[in-house]
Amino acid sequence: MQVTIQPSVIQGTIRAAAGKSSMQRACAAALLRKGNTRIVNPGKSNDDLAALDVIQKLGARIQYDDQGDLLIESAGVQPMDKTINCGESGLGIRMFTPIVALSPEALVIHGTGSLVNRPMHFFDEILPQLGVRIQSNEGKVPLQIQGPLRPANIEVDGSLSSQFLTGLLMSFAAAGADNVTITVKELKSKPYIDLTLKVLADFGWKVTHDQYEQFHFHATTVADHTTMTYAVEGDWSGAAFLLVAGAIAGGITVTGLDVFSTQADKAILQALMDCGCSLSVQEKQIEIAPLPLKAFHFNATDCPDLFPPLVALAAYCEGTTVIEGVSRLSHKESDRGLTLQQEFAKLGIEIVLQNDLMLVKGGTGVKGARVHSRHDHRIAMACAVAALKAETAVTIEDADAINKSYPDFYDHLKKLGADLSIDLPLTPNT
Repeated sequence: MQVTIQPSVIQGTIRAAAGKSSMQRACAAALLRKGNTRIVNPGKSNDDLAALDVIQKLGARIQYDDQGDLLIESAGVQPMDKTINCGESGLGIRMFTPIVALSPEALVIHGTGSLVNRPMHFFDEILPQLGVRIQSNEGKVPLQIQGPLRPANIEVDGSLSSQFLTGLLMSFAAAGADNVTITVKELKSKPYIDLTLKVLADFGWKVTHDQYEQFHFHATTVADHTTMTYAVEGDWSGAAFLLVAGAIAGGITVTGLDVFSTQADKAILQALMDCGCSLSVQEKQIEIAPLPLKAFHFNATDCPDLFPPLVALAAYCEGTTVIEGVSRLSHKESDRGLTLQQEFAKLGIEIVLQNDLMLVKGGTGVKGARVHSRHDHRIAMACAVAALKAETAVTIEDADAINKSYPDFYDHLKKLGADLSIDLPLTPNT
């Protein structure tokens, strides 16, 4: 699929999509909690659908009611299938692998797309310390797992991704860990761990920490066989692209976001304030519009998913914007540092990678061009947002990469008035 975007002025009000970080964690917690869970505002991205498939393979039963709420019934991890597939979700495989390990059955975990190349050596090292047998494909999928996982005092490296820790926190809590400590070195993306801890607390488990260096588990009795309701937050990761679009080509109003959220990508507000756009943050809505934009300095180490929208924003900021945290980008759906550099070069924007810094030379004008998503949802969205005020049309190839996290993204841009056309590939006659 390819999408062509003409220079546009956008306006209106749009509701942020459901947050896949919140949705996937809620699916995992609903599986681990014995009873019924009602999930309000459930997500429908490819990663969300993969999470739902995983919990069904692990024993949960799901259905949607007339209001569109998701009902999950679970008796805990009781595998119905020997094979689990996490799709292309990095969070999915890192979170669900320790959860799969709660079962004494031998199971195999697969992934698709870019996930087959993502490193999983972490589990080769850590899971045997917890009584789990594991065989990986030289540190990659498929992963052959046999538990049951037994919580124990361990030390883990948190520098690659906080998602590994999320899986351990959830599996330890569900296994009834008590007086057990996980010690973490160099933890990155702390706000995502805040989100994990909040979901665990919402579902009845108590986990505390000392400055994110030691995590302690306190035996709690989760109310079994009762119904609880969990509302999925609006997604700050996806909304970051809408907000940047508003700063470039608005003004628009974005609703459905929790301004008190623990989501890491809420930090986009700081970058928007620093660049000088018109921004009004209210409890139930955010209003944003263009003003003369200036270069800014932003540390994205704890929120690396913001790099793509930040680059789109920086392209329109006068001067050189500096973004820290490039080392966090190499194991995403693409090597995002290089991908952003190469695709934005086609749009006439020079990006310099300098150790852990990305320097974006903005204010020089964004040219029309043909770009490629590199099968990365955030690259597709970044190019689409940058296209809104380009000199001429921008065409994005493999534009359907957005389905991984934000399948309604192009529809939302069109509702705001973007001049956007979608060309679907022809289906050959059979």
